[in-house]
Amino acid sequence: MVKYGKEKVGGTIKVQLELIKVHGSENEFFILDETLLDRPLTQDELVAVTKNISDRSTGLLKGADGVLLVGAAKRKESGESMRVINYDGSEASMCGNGLRTIARYLSEKNKVDEFVVETMHADLQVKKAEALGENIQTFQVEISPVSFDVEKLPFNWESKNFIDQSLPELSTSLRFSAVAVPNPHLISFVDHETLTSPLFEKLARYLNGKNPYFPDGVNISFVEELANQEIFVRTFERGVGFTNACGTAMAASSLIYVLLKDGILEEKIQVKNPGGMVQTIVHKKEDGTYWMDLIGNATFLNKVSISLEDILEHKLDNARIESFGEDKVYREFIESLSNF
Repeated sequence: MVKYGKEKVGGTIKVQLELIKVHGSENEFFILDETLLDRPLTQDELVAVTKNISDRSTGLLKGADGVLLVGAAKRKESGESMRVINYDGSEASMCGNGLRTIARYLSEKNKVDEFVVETMHADLQVKKAEALGENIQTFQVEISPVSFDVEKLPFNWESKNFIDQSLPELSTSLRFSAVAVPNPHLISFVDHETLTSPLFEKLARYLNGKNPYFPDGVNISFVEELANQEIFVRTFERGVGFTNACGTAMAASSLIYVLLKDGILEEKIQVKNPGGMVQTIVHKKEDGTYWMDLIGNATFLNKVSISLEDILEHKLDNARIESFGEDKVYREFIESLSNF
């Protein structure tokens, strides 16, 4: 649990924070529980804290992909919410890998196995799940809402949706599909060579800079079909860059796999990624809309004790750090996977 207190240092009262560094499929974050603060952080403080501790060169513990902020729910009388602050200070509407780690944190904090977490656009069901491997803390989280409406992404395109179509100005050979879950995603099924090609980064950086298609940028995934009900997803995440894994991207890619590649509804899909492996299940409601389950690890790496003032002044060497010892178990699990 993240705790906050005050400590007198050299005549100055400092606010002490205990953060938890976590990862889901090696998508790394610091959890910061704002419900235990005497006051919420200002937006400027939150951005500064996130940038200072998440920087991959100068941050805490080699940085992270951002901060997961736990707060009180706003849309209902009780419960808690999750906000996702990317390492660059921008805010994402959702993060599936991050939600799994928040689910574990709140499960242990509140001593419950199944509950709802409020996110920017939806209240999502989460629960403790059957372990993927021995001693691997595993949680299952809902990924929704799903929309193919290009206005929801937003994506400047002449038709209402964009499924299995080309963008000849960007590539004459690739076909793409766009979906919001609710983060915006652009997905292309490719061969293994294209998965790691320079074209991927060139296209991703263009669409996350000034461009005529995606005014707010977009998460881009190249997906390789490995076998029946098994895919590999590599993602360039908006506000982050290439990441070990993106939970909403893996869920969105699984949906497009079902729609275009004969994937099967209501059955588990094995989804491998540079940071490990998750499972997904694509569901279809009676009204024709979709939602996904994302099942994977929620690994606690380190407990970090440091004052808010030291973070803001970038005195990160003052942090006291303890290891949970869980990452070694996770890495052994990943190494045990065949064809990884």
